[in-house]
Amino acid sequence: MKKVLVIMGPTAVGKTALGIKLAQRFDGEIISGDALQVYRKLDIGTAKATPAEQAAVPHHLIDIRDLNQRYSAYEFQQEAGQLIDQLTTAHQLPIIVGGTGFYIQALLKGLTLGGDTKQAEQDFSERHQWQNYLSEHGPEQLWAQLHQVDPAAAAQIPVGNTRRVIRALEVYDKTGRPISAQHTEAGFQYDAKIIALNCDRDLLYERINLRVDQMMDAGLLKEARYVYHHRQESPQAQKGIGYKEFFPYFEGQISLATAVETVKKNSRHYAKRQLTWLRHQLPCEWFNLVQHPEELQTVTADVAGWLSTPSI
Repeated sequence: MKKVLVIMGPTAVGKTALGIKLAQRFDGEIISGDALQVYRKLDIGTAKATPAEQAAVPHHLIDIRDLNQRYSAYEFQQEAGQLIDQLTTAHQLPIIVGGTGFYIQALLKGLTLGGDTKQAEQDFSERHQWQNYLSEHGPEQLWAQLHQVDPAAAAQIPVGNTRRVIRALEVYDKTGRPISAQHTEAGFQYDAKIIALNCDRDLLYERINLRVDQMMDAGLLKEARYVYHHRQESPQAQKGIGYKEFFPYFEGQISLATAVETVKKNSRHYAKRQLTWLRHQLPCEWFNLVQHPEELQTVTADVAGWLSTPSI
């Protein structure tokens, strides 16, 4: 099995910095595991690695799509899988840093997602079908359709998260099997070591608030306005935290201060959901490098030991 190092955790805990350090130490290259970092011109709100950071270590799956192009878990699964093959052949360590938990889970476990280019027209038709159903019947009835075919998945997906509900329905339509069964049955297809970063909750929230302030200083408002002006052609970006909260401000409905506070609140809530998901969905080794930077030595030693052990 090919070895893959994965670094996960909520925002503002140092994933990017750790990924670069380990890539430099173990001759690795970084694969972004974030669903929005694939988009060009979305640099600040997605906390994309800076040009200097990208120059320090090769980064992949960043700036590979225009705003009007869709990007799916299936595409990430295929493209990241190809990169892992290439890097392994070149005797370099693939390091996935992110991001979007379901994308990484789909890659590591080889979940059946469907959707190659030959099926693109069919996929669009199915998505359009469920979008029409949502428009006609509302989110509660859409969720009820999922509950009918996959009650286990429905129990994990809130009624209001219509994007995930539709995705689960599409998986069932394409494979004939509930997505919850695929999560349960699929084993890892890589020898994956998953490092998860975290710190005390209050400190994490302080760091998230500070990061939003720093993003504002760096030009987040201008970037959000760009997304707002292209919202009709950017179905994924317009839902991103750090962008959508400014739309009411641009429309004169709320103050800028209120929009910024909403970004902070939504970012904190998202971090909490990320942590809950990680604890239940992937076998992670947890470290707190924010409050205990000396743990970097343990991380480095653990990775070295894992790399020296032959894969089964």
